[in-house]
Amino acid sequence: MKQFFTTMAAVFVALLLFAGLPFLFFTGWLVSTVTSPRASGPSGPVVIELDLRQGLTDQAPQNPFALFSGGGLSVMSVVEVLDRAQDDDDVRGLFIRLPESGMNPAAADEIRQAISRFRRAGKPVIAHSQGMMQLGAVSSSYMVGAAADEFWLQGNAALQAAGLQTEEIFFARAFERYGIDAQYEQRYEFKNAVNPFMQSDYTAAHREATLGWMNSVYLSAVANAASDRDLDRTVLQNALEAGPAVGEAARERGLVDRLGQVEEAEQRALTRAGEGAETVGFAEYAARPDTRRQSGPVIAVIEAEGPIITGTGGSASPFGDASTIYSDRTAEAIYDAIEDEEVRAIVFRVSSPGGSDVASEQILAAVRAAVAAGKPVVVSMGAYAASGGYWISSEASHIVAQPSTLTGSIGVYGGKFVLREALARFGVDIRSLSVGGETADMFSPADEFSAADRAAFSGWMDSIYEGFIQRVSRGRNIPLERVREIARGRVWTGTEALHLKLVDELGGFHEAVARAKALAEIEADEEVQLRRFPAQQGFWEQFGLAMGGGAEAARALITLGAIANDPDVQAAVRDVQRARARSEGAHVLADEPL
Repeated sequence: MKQFFTTMAAVFVALLLFAGLPFLFFTGWLVSTVTSPRASGPSGPVVIELDLRQGLTDQAPQNPFALFSGGGLSVMSVVEVLDRAQDDDDVRGLFIRLPESGMNPAAADEIRQAISRFRRAGKPVIAHSQGMMQLGAVSSSYMVGAAADEFWLQGNAALQAAGLQTEEIFFARAFERYGIDAQYEQRYEFKNAVNPFMQSDYTAAHREATLGWMNSVYLSAVANAASDRDLDRTVLQNALEAGPAVGEAARERGLVDRLGQVEEAEQRALTRAGEGAETVGFAEYAARPDTRRQSGPVIAVIEAEGPIITGTGGSASPFGDASTIYSDRTAEAIYDAIEDEEVRAIVFRVSSPGGSDVASEQILAAVRAAVAAGKPVVVSMGAYAASGGYWISSEASHIVAQPSTLTGSIGVYGGKFVLREALARFGVDIRSLSVGGETADMFSPADEFSAADRAAFSGWMDSIYEGFIQRVSRGRNIPLERVREIARGRVWTGTEALHLKLVDELGGFHEAVARAKALAEIEADEEVQLRRFPAQQGFWEQFGLAMGGGAEAARALITLGAIANDPDVQAAVRDVQRARARSEGAHVLADEPL
């Protein structure tokens, strides 16, 4: 009987493999088709179509299934491809499809800069909108459209970009009603990530900080759009704030240049590109071989996006586009760049709301080692480089941030939920037992902090905060007392951070590379090789890692692949990420208001 079951198990496994092989081969064929130049694609003059409606990550997703979930478009890929395209004689123009809602402000800043460089190369840019809704940072979406040579709006569509709005859900009254006690320590009043658990409204500090970055982001977007459209900033701001502008009203206010359907705008782009031009999708063009000469000194590029936690990330989920910064993997990449004799400098791209202080320190130690080894490290900040994201940046040789990057948040928080009373209302009793020291049960949800617990925990938070500001003081060469004044957990935009000397320069990846060349004493006009650490994995390498869960992961691919692109699902994934980060010691994690 034992042999019978063994044989049946072997047959079952063989059937699974037999059934799965066609899927694996089909998957590989599909990915290679999508990520390779299509033989039937246009070979003459082309206009690249960039569709920004699908959403953006900061960096290319590090999983093999991003293509299936509709992901794959990143700010870094847009910047790099447009910089390549501006030197490609076959590329005659750019056609942009704008989103109907808001874009991440720092991402919009970076894309606007790439568009400006593309235009300076003498290549026209046509942008088309099917309307904009007052949702998210829609003023940043408008700014991207305003960067084009011609801004088109569908004739019956409304353009609404009257300002910037956000909201926070506060749980304090609900927690009180249902017996949940949120016991948290925060350093200090601007460390707002835990306020929703402890308050029923914005505190004065929370309100001040939020309105501060919102005003900075909004006014920066309007100023950039006014500059690109050659309008007075006040005139443009009044036109935007006058309310929804439908079709002709938007054109009369000077908000757009032309009205028409997307097909008409695309044809206009082809006409301006010249006879014989055809449209090619962004992904298809990006997959074409880069024919530019790859020579010269080497600058390492290391990318880090998402919450910061310890570990290697070997068991990361393959679905969705959410990213995580694993301290082992990121630190190892920096050390590998240090050991590579060809590397002259490092550009460290950071887009993170923070995470674990110990994980952040592991990465910062690697940054410190690179600088000590004579290899300058230039940080290029993306959407966020706050809290732990600022921790890992603080001792770099130079920091470049976008005007709308959210950075700073030099602070710490931590605590727990006490659930005894809440569970008791449902007839559930929770009791705690512990052995050892007096604080062994400090984080038990069964009981409140004792006086000893609170003292020990408060001291721990003070220690992390003090260590954080010391690193900022040392890395930024700012007196310790001045750091204490501008820290206190407050988030600043890149523009504000520049005035506070928390960053050195406003700009994006392009400017960070230029600064790295200067610090490495490479001539400004000398070509360099940008070498990624670690090297980007191919599809099958990523697939092998992702399928480490075996049949369970395969079933998950089938059942989750279809819904992974749902915005609500992606938002839930990000919430789970943050919860996971908190559960793994993310004391230096900032809130993500956009």
